[in-house]
Amino acid sequence: MWPRISLNDARTIAHYLGVLISFLSIGLAVPLVVAVVFQEWVPASHYVLTAGICLVVGTLLRFVRIQPGRLSFQQALIITGLSWVVLALFAAIPLWLSGHYGRVIDALFDSVSGVTTTGVSIISDLGHLSNADNMWRFVLHATGGLGFIVVGATFGLFGRGGGASLFSSEGRGEHIVPNVVQTARFISKIAAVFVAATTLVLCALCLMKGMEAPRALMHSLWLAISAFVTGGFTPTDFSAFYYHSPAIEFVLMVVMLAGSISFVLHSAIVRGRVIEFFRDMETIATFAWLAVLTVVFAATVSSSVGLSDLPTMLRRDLFTVISAYSTTGFLNITGSQLTETLTSGALLTIAVLMSVGGGTESTSGGIKVRRLAIIVKSIVSTVKQTLSPDSARISVSYYHLGRHTLSPELVRAAMTVTSLYGITYIAGTLVGIAAGYDATQAIFESVAMGSNAGLSAGIASQGMPAPLECFYILQMWAGRLEYVTFIALIVNVAVSLYPRTAVDRLARRVRDR
Repeated sequence: MWPRISLNDARTIAHYLGVLISFLSIGLAVPLVVAVVFQEWVPASHYVLTAGICLVVGTLLRFVRIQPGRLSFQQALIITGLSWVVLALFAAIPLWLSGHYGRVIDALFDSVSGVTTTGVSIISDLGHLSNADNMWRFVLHATGGLGFIVVGATFGLFGRGGGASLFSSEGRGEHIVPNVVQTARFISKIAAVFVAATTLVLCALCLMKGMEAPRALMHSLWLAISAFVTGGFTPTDFSAFYYHSPAIEFVLMVVMLAGSISFVLHSAIVRGRVIEFFRDMETIATFAWLAVLTVVFAATVSSSVGLSDLPTMLRRDLFTVISAYSTTGFLNITGSQLTETLTSGALLTIAVLMSVGGGTESTSGGIKVRRLAIIVKSIVSTVKQTLSPDSARISVSYYHLGRHTLSPELVRAAMTVTSLYGITYIAGTLVGIAAGYDATQAIFESVAMGSNAGLSAGIASQGMPAPLECFYILQMWAGRLEYVTFIALIVNVAVSLYPRTAVDRLARRVRDR
């Protein structure tokens, strides 16, 4: 029987949500400073207002009485699941006040897209968006990409009572170091180093192209953040195509790949254990996966008009493959080329790349390559067992910071998450088709939303049907939580709202059977 949410649970959940909402006001200070520096006084007033709302609501929730002690895993699941949607609601306030959205739900869509690092934007007139509002979009990417719980644990927001449970409930199964706070700080340091180094390199390249210094710095910072957290937002409507620079595209590819690598493997590299990285099952699977899909994508693109000459094809091909694999969503072609020039086979290949995504314990979305490798190894094991004598016992191992035996529990977990992603991709496709869109477009868009990738086939735009927009918001939220946390949250809330007598009767029926 599922445990019901008690009054004490509700108070505890409200308290921790209040902590996170209050902490959001610190993030709001970043675009506020940018607004002051660039003398954007109207946007500055929006962030002062939003910060005030967050402080008032967060403080009221924090004063709710709770019993001291560690969080239960049920409480942590609910807090984690709700934090993404609650914080997205508050984060949407300055976006809506910017005047660049036709409907409130459009601002919420972009807010959810930002915090979940999906990166699909339906903003209008992006080229004239203020620096402060642009900065806020990438602050959402940074905090959402690393994880609200990781960012909060880095600053010690949760104390000793809740950090470990919240960290695990965010879908992070491995600690880089034994202490959760130290693990969170290591993740934040790695991100800061990559973003800082990438910003300097990109800024130099932008200056060489004749861009004025303040603009070059801001664009470089925003691209660096978006690339490493595999977000997909860009400061222009034309994504990476805007810069017309192979050098910038190369830097972005390197950083996107770095962002799609597990932080556990980052730790092994930092400690000088580089061989661990190359021996890891996930690394080997990634190389094989990218090699196969790059060849397939090149074959499909070769027949596309305007992309058939070899140098152009190789440049567009590799960048698009890495962008889709990492679920970042940068483009070095125009949106019309993506939807009109590429063949349906090319679009479906991109969708396959997005559906799987990058590495576990990374900032990328999707099913994750490691789960795919586990399923493949399980299939191989089953075939070997079938072909072997009845007395034979087949044992399959894999390498991940040491040699491990492939257990049924691990295979079952990989199959469960993969199945949930697949079901959601199919459901989103059917909703898109029901809204009147082409099947290939609907498949592409559903996979992009469910895997938190930033590419769009043109369905996600201002004016799309509100029910479809709400479903895409739900997909982005569920995909970021990797479904298990999402389903646990829904079940817990549903059981608590259901009459107790009905729940007890159902439990007795299940027990009697």
